[in-house]
Amino acid sequence: MNDVNQFLSANNIEFTLHEHPAVYTCEEAEKHCGDIPGIACKNLLLRNKKGKRYFLVVLPAKKQTDLKKFANIVGENKISFASSELLKEKLGLEPGAVSPFGLINDTNKSVEVYIDSDIYNAETVSFHPNVNTATLELSKDMFRKFLRAIEHKITVIDL
Repeated sequence: MNDVNQFLSANNIEFTLHEHPAVYTCEEAEKHCGDIPGIACKNLLLRNKKGKRYFLVVLPAKKQTDLKKFANIVGENKISFASSELLKEKLGLEPGAVSPFGLINDTNKSVEVYIDSDIYNAETVSFHPNVNTATLELSKDMFRKFLRAIEHKITVIDL
């Protein structure tokens, strides 16, 4: 979490910190984090069949994940979830702590970023700061400022 705090502070990105018990699923997050303002998100690290492309997909927690639709969007035949080992390698994260803040660790920009339009346009969003015992709440402006600061190509999609 210190790396995230340092990055956000260095880039003048304001946030509100909410601490809570560890959560590993959207259901647990709803139980322990349901009162945190902002749209609840799920963040998925996906890969193509050959393991040559990696995708961080950010979408509302309550939205169904349609891997076939996403595969069509990115021009792939098959998409699957990346392993916990690849999650650690690509974003420096453990399962249950995936968020856009993991992109801070993707210094060679090997992960493609796709954000559902419901998240991109939300007035307030909330994400784990690379640990699942806290959530950071950001305004739309601060989230977009973060996205510019990480210097990844961001694609907004409708899933």
